[in-house]
Amino acid sequence: MNKVPANVHAYGRFRLSYQSETPFDSIESSHQYIAMLADAIAEALADVQSDISLAQEEQAHRRKEALQLVSFNLTKLNSHITNSRRILNDLRTLRRLLLEERVMVRRAGQSS
Repeated sequence: MNKVPANVHAYGRFRLSYQSETPFDSIESSHQYIAMLADAIAEALADVQSDISLAQEEQAHRRKEALQLVSFNLTKLNSHITNSRRILNDLRTLRRLLLEERVMVRRAGQSS
């Protein structure tokens, strides 16, 4: 039986041990960052909606139109973030499937 060292990938490449320096070093940390961004967008959108109501009460038409444009852009951004979360979920699922297949191939190779 060939035992593969812990720091060697299934493809023969060495894994490097390092600390994450950015929120995008892994799919999971990217997913967390996107989730925090979605929360911030939702909060900003709620603030803008209340500002639109206030502008309407004050009959500040130009301000209301500008805030409606901000709301529109925040809604678009929220849609993009939602799509990004789905893509990250798909990538996590695919990675898990691929890693499980590698484990199964490795076990089959060891039992032969």
